[in-house]
Amino acid sequence: MTGAQEGGAGEEKVKKEAGQRDEGESELPEGLQDKSQEKAEDEPALPAGLGGASEDEKEGGEPALPAGLGGGKEEGGAEGGPALPEGLGGDEPEMTDGMDSEGEGEDEYGLFAVKDGGWDLTGFWEVRSGYRLQETEFAQDKSIGETRLQLEMQKVTDELTFNVTTDLVYDWAANSQRVNLNEGNGFLDLREANVVGSPFEFMDVVAGRQILTWGTGDLLFLNDMFPKDWQSFFIGRDTEYLKAPSDAIKASVFTDLVNVDVVYTPQFDPDRFVTGDRLTYWTGRRIAGNNAIVDDDRPDNWFEDDEWAVRLKKNVQGYEIAGYGYWGYWKSPGGQNPFTGDATFPRLNVYGASVRGQFAGGIGNAEVAYYDSKDDGDGDDAFVNNSQMRYLLGYSQDLPTIAEDLTLDLQYYVEQTLDYGELRRNMLPGTEPPEEWREVVTVRLTKLFMNQTLTCSLFTYFSPSDRDAYMRPNVHYKVTDELAVEAGGNIFFGDYEHTFFGQFEDNTNLYGAVRYNF
Repeated sequence: MTGAQEGGAGEEKVKKEAGQRDEGESELPEGLQDKSQEKAEDEPALPAGLGGASEDEKEGGEPALPAGLGGGKEEGGAEGGPALPEGLGGDEPEMTDGMDSEGEGEDEYGLFAVKDGGWDLTGFWEVRSGYRLQETEFAQDKSIGETRLQLEMQKVTDELTFNVTTDLVYDWAANSQRVNLNEGNGFLDLREANVVGSPFEFMDVVAGRQILTWGTGDLLFLNDMFPKDWQSFFIGRDTEYLKAPSDAIKASVFTDLVNVDVVYTPQFDPDRFVTGDRLTYWTGRRIAGNNAIVDDDRPDNWFEDDEWAVRLKKNVQGYEIAGYGYWGYWKSPGGQNPFTGDATFPRLNVYGASVRGQFAGGIGNAEVAYYDSKDDGDGDDAFVNNSQMRYLLGYSQDLPTIAEDLTLDLQYYVEQTLDYGELRRNMLPGTEPPEEWREVVTVRLTKLFMNQTLTCSLFTYFSPSDRDAYMRPNVHYKVTDELAVEAGGNIFFGDYEHTFFGQFEDNTNLYGAVRYNF
């Protein structure tokens, strides 16, 4: 898989579409809306201790409320509020028989919630279907066709929080229903199964299957080396499924000097990359699909083929500054066995940094990463990816002077292949070399209508160096608090079959979905 999948679509800004944001993230300036937060409103609540907590909250501080709205008792107020007019105060009216909120099996979390120390149960049921706009002999016409029931269960005790999120799926576009939890195939997809605790006041620990993400890119990943599900991303599933789960232990340590996150994955978790069974792709010599399913030889020994990831983060005068390290393997195939032809995952270390904060009336971010391809230090191995430098600049701003609830996000991404001369000299005859400097520009336009119940967005990748593009239009309408409908597309363009987005041109598809949340 090309580096674009590694650095292509990522975090926190899966965040913006995937609706995820890492813990301890600094607040946005007044007047700027964070689309990831808006998206997150449609998602089930995160477990206690997982995300959403600001630095102030972590330190136990809360902003002061205006006079009259505080929690302290005031004269004439039942719980600190001003005295109500006569006839409007006093005790709550008695509930009519059969409407008592203390009814068995229910509480404020909803119909399916279990009270008194039991498991809280939330989730959704969804039907999603999509079709290709072009015919190809290497894939069926349906890009996606599935009904999905997600059950999210949580149990909170005095010391620990237990989380289980699992999806039951019937996908009539899939070639097989056989379950593979690592690859996300079959009728069962276990998204989370973990326990959360705080062994010390300054430390949180999450152990088990979990969704991990960090970095500053909007669907561009530099230092986020946690697994992605590129197949889900391209066939039309909700963007939250771009992030694949990790079987890992995450420890977060909070100090006055710096906050530290350490993630240990005892068995290598690769991306759920394009293999040809659902999407056509460039093999290195031609376009193929279900006639050339990718065989891979992945590291999979527990506690030997493991991964480490570290992030140091600190807020300095309103700017979030972070440093990153990763020790593991290329997440999508970064090499090939010359004898068997199997795709391989060579060793890879990544070192990087990022900064994000207010800039020119909006929010700016910058990120850099050095990809140290350990199995090809000199860049002369034709079967292993060369080392790379990756750079990202981003900017986001609301545009109220043009239209209400209109937001523009821009990014400029560069992928520099190191030891490029060695790469060209040692390439196999008939193979297409990558660009030494691959450039990608992304544009996200988002507009809300009808009291923010209707969201229209367009996310576009355009590579001037590869002369290809990828567009993701989407319309999402929240019919009620529980019911939502959605339509969108994955549209690919390219002058050449061997470029990253150009290779997927035959996979251009449109899809629609209906989701009921409970």
